[in-house]
Amino acid sequence: MRIGYVVKRYPRYSETFIVNEILAHEAAGTDIHIFALRPPEDTHFQDKISQVRAPVTYLRKPSQGRVTPALITLSPTPASYFWAEIQETASVLPNIWTKLDYATGERSSVVYQALWLAQEIRRRGITHLHAHFGTVATNVARLAAYFAEIPYTFTAHAKDIFHESVNPEDLRRKLRDASTVITVSDYSVAYLQEQFGQDARKVQRIYNGMDLSELQFCLPTQRAPRILSVCRLVEKKGLFYLVEACALLRQWGCEFTCQIVGTGDLEQELRSQIQNHNLDDWIELIGPRPQREVFELMQNAAVFAAPYIIGKDGNRDGLPTALLEAMALGTPCVATDVTGIPEIIQDGDTGLQVAQQDATALAQALQKLLTSSTLREHLATQARALVETEFDITQNAAVLRTLFQPQNQTVNVY
Repeated sequence: MRIGYVVKRYPRYSETFIVNEILAHEAAGTDIHIFALRPPEDTHFQDKISQVRAPVTYLRKPSQGRVTPALITLSPTPASYFWAEIQETASVLPNIWTKLDYATGERSSVVYQALWLAQEIRRRGITHLHAHFGTVATNVARLAAYFAEIPYTFTAHAKDIFHESVNPEDLRRKLRDASTVITVSDYSVAYLQEQFGQDARKVQRIYNGMDLSELQFCLPTQRAPRILSVCRLVEKKGLFYLVEACALLRQWGCEFTCQIVGTGDLEQELRSQIQNHNLDDWIELIGPRPQREVFELMQNAAVFAAPYIIGKDGNRDGLPTALLEAMALGTPCVATDVTGIPEIIQDGDTGLQVAQQDATALAQALQKLLTSSTLREHLATQARALVETEFDITQNAAVLRTLFQPQNQTVNVY
C-alpha cells in the first residue's frame, strides 16, 4: 500500500495535525509520498517536520510548465504547456482522452496539476490518494484519482465546510465521488449530512490525533496566574472578546497576565484594542513560536483560553489542535460552545464552557480557574483522560489506514 497525500502547501506552520498523521503512518510502516500544489509561504516551521521521511513533489501550474517531448514543437505559452501535459499523460495513461469530460467545470490549473499527478501515481505505484481540506487539493486529487483509476479520500476540516465562499455543488461532487470522507468532529458530520443529504452518506468522524508521548501531563497546581491563547490572529478565534475579558479582570482586581501566541491579519487591531484598554502591561502578543516552546508556555500557564466564535463569513473552527494540546499537557481550558468544542469541553468536567461572544462570562470562567488550584487539578485530570481515550494519533491513524485498504475502496471509472 503506497499512499499519496495531497495538500495545498507543504509544510505549513499551523498544520501540525497533518504532520502528526503522516508520522504515525510512517511509524506503522506505510509508504507515503507528499504532493503539494504550492511551495511553503511560512517563515517558521515546527521542529517535527524534519522527522517526516516522505518525499515531497511540488506540482507546477501551466504557467510554470515543464519541458516534455511534446512541447519541443510548440511555443512556450500556458496553452501549449497544457496541451503538452495531456499528450505526456497519454504516454502513461493511453485512455486519458476519453476521461477529460470528467474535468468539466474545473479550472485549467486544477486539470493541469491533476494530469501531472496522475502520471506520478502510475510511475510511483501510488494505490490511494488522501487530501486534506475539501478545497483545491481535493479538486486535484479527485481528478487525478479518476484519471489514474485509483480511489481517493479526503479530510474536511472547518473553513472548507463552513465559510461563505464554499461552492455547494463543488463540495457535493467531492463528497459523492470520494470512497470515504473524513471530518474532525461529530458536529461537522451532522452539518454535512444536513446540508448534503444522501451525498454525505460516506462521511465519518475521525478525530485529529496527537502524539501523546510528546505531551507529558503535568498537574497545574502551582502556576503563575497566566492566561495563554495559541491561535492565528483571525476573526473566528474570538480574541477581541479575550481582550475585553482581560479588561474586566483588571477592573475586578484579579491578578493575571495574558500571552497570545500566533500571527495573523488582525494583529494591529488587537494591539490597538490592548492599548485603548491600557492593558500593555497585562497582555502580550508574542508572535509564532516553535512547538516545543508552545508546550512549555502551556505548562507554565494557569489557564488556556479558547474564545472561538462563528465569524461573520460563516467561518469557524472544527476542533482546534492547540486546545487539544493544552488539555493533554494539563492546562485547564475555558472554551466557547461553538462547533465541535462541546464534544471535548464538558462544562465542569473537562473544562469550563461559556457562550461565544460573551466577554463577561469568559472573564468569570477565567477568574474561577486563576483562583482555584483544586478546580484546575480536577479539570486537567479529566481532560487528559478524555484525550488519551479519543485523540491518540496511533489509534486514530490506524483507523484511517483501514479506509485506504482495497476492500474498503470504490473507484469512479464511469
